[in-house]
Amino acid sequence: MIEMECLIKGRVTGVMFRDFVSRRARRLGLFGTVENVARGQVRVVAQGERTQLEQLVSCLKRGSILSRVDSVEVVERPIETPRFTDFHILH
Repeated sequence: MIEMECLIKGRVTGVMFRDFVSRRARRLGLFGTVENVARGQVRVVAQGERTQLEQLVSCLKRGSILSRVDSVEVVERPIETPRFTDFHILH
């Protein structure tokens, strides 16, 4: 199991992007969080198997219908003990 932290830049706030990410992550069986952060960016922390995480990153790069994704920065790290039990939208 690994963890990926992604910072998404573009038009990703106010366009239901967090909901889009949450639904995709749950469908893929991932655990973690998605939240708006400074300067209109979105941060995703997701844990799971590499294949599912890579599928999520592909979705993040495409974005939702109303969003425009300019870039996705990804940091990957191994984890020994999962810290999430579900996927949540942070407000």
